[in-house]
Formats: sequence, C-alpha cells, structure tokens
Amino acid sequence: MNVAVIGRGLIGGSIEKAALRAGHAASVFRGRGPVPDLGAFDLVFVAVPPEAIPALVDAIAEKGNLKDGAIVVDIAGIKRPICAALAKYAKETRWHFVAGHPMAGKEKVGYENAVPNLFDGASMSLTPFPETPQTVLATVDAVFRALGFGRIVITDPAHHDEMIAFTSQLCHLISSAYVREPLSVSHAGYSAGSFRDMVRVGAPEPDTWTQLFFDNRDALLPVLDRYLARLRDFREALADDDRARLHRALETGVVAKAKIDEENITL
Repeated sequence: MNVAVIGRGLIGGSIEKAALRAGHAASVFRGRGPVPDLGAFDLVFVAVPPEAIPALVDAIAEKGNLKDGAIVVDIAGIKRPICAALAKYAKETRWHFVAGHPMAGKEKVGYENAVPNLFDGASMSLTPFPETPQTVLATVDAVFRALGFGRIVITDPAHHDEMIAFTSQLCHLISSAYVREPLSVSHAGYSAGSFRDMVRVGAPEPDTWTQLFFDNRDALLPVLDRYLARLRDFREALADDDRARLHRALETGVVAKAKIDEENITL
C-alpha cells in the first residue's frame, strides 16, 4: 500500500516510520503550503492540528486528484467538530474519509522524536460516518494493526470526546496543576513511582492543548467538576477531622479500582 502523511510532527512521523517498518511505501509532507500531489496514494493521513484539518481535507477534495478508493484519515484528539465539518463527504463514493485518533504519544514532540514502535500495542479510536462501507473499515483496521496497534475501537464522535476528556485531557490538567506545587523542586530523595506517574504529562504544549481543551470544554467541564467534588470530599473530611468520611471515600476508590482491574484492560 502507498501511504502519504501530511504533517511532520511526532504522530505523523511515527506513522510514516511504522508504515515503512510494515513494508508499505510511505511519504511524509509538510502540513503547510499547497496540497501535494496525492494521486498515487491509497491511504492519506492528515496529521496536522485539529483546527486545520477541515480546511486541509477540503483542499484535498477540491484538488480532486485522489485515486478511486483512496482513504483519508485524520488523527486529531477531538472528533465532534471535525466530523461535523466533514460530514458533507459521508456519501462520497470515489474516495472515503474516516476520522481517527491514535491513543499514543510521548512527552517530547516533533518529527525528530518520531519512532516506528510508538503505536505498538496501543488503541486506535475510529469514528466513521454511518455511511462508511464496511470494506473501507476493514482496510483501515488491517493497516492500523500492521502499524502496531493492538486494539481498534469503533465509536461515535460524542462518546469519543467524552472519554478523551476523562482518559487524557483531565490527566493533563491534573498533572499540570500538580507540578506547580512549590515543593516539587525539592522532590529528589523523597519521590518514587507515584511522583513520576503524576508528573509525566505535566508539561503539555500550551498552544496545542489550550486549543484542545477549549474545543472539548463542554465534555471536559463535567468530568473536571466531578473530579473536583471528589477532591473536596477528601479535603472536607480532613478539615473536619472526620476519619469515617475519609475512610469511606478511600473504600469507594478501592472498589472503583477493582472494577477497572476486573476488565483486564491493557493500557
């Protein structure tokens, strides 16, 4: 398969390298400037910032040189605005658009940090249009598994964005707040795995993540509010010297963690 990647960031570069490792032909293009000639490609990944994706897909469609049966896939971390803007292509039959989001990343971004094994064992979330043919989804599934993904999840844009608000965006907000504690600079000799886990995503790139948080804020705010309520429960129990209340809150967490473990979910 001949694969094109538009966007020379961490994810785009890693898709290129993973495709080459899988034996596909792969070319990577910058996400700025004129749309490249894509007539030779079977699969086109659009790996640019979310706000730029609809205009870029429109430009690809307007250029009109996609081959018959070509599949265009975006990799943005939010799906509702992109799927809404590109729903006009849902019934396109000459080529197909499928919205996607790879659940993988690194603290260091940029093409220079791209690696072929970034997606090994990771999940790939797809939010196809109802009209998308099953044959197209089967092709995309096979390609992503060849790139190393261990799980392909088919969902709708609203559920995707709600889940990402919890599993990704809330984690980045918590970590960003955590690393700003004045005691953090003196952690050496007092920290271990818990500290490392909490600070790992504590420095999200401000331009990108500000946009992502605001794009998904109606899904993120309820998740954040529920989290803050649970923190207030802990604080009030401590402030009121209420050991029973604190114990109940911790027990609730133990039960919730056990339910997660029962699912045997591999991250």
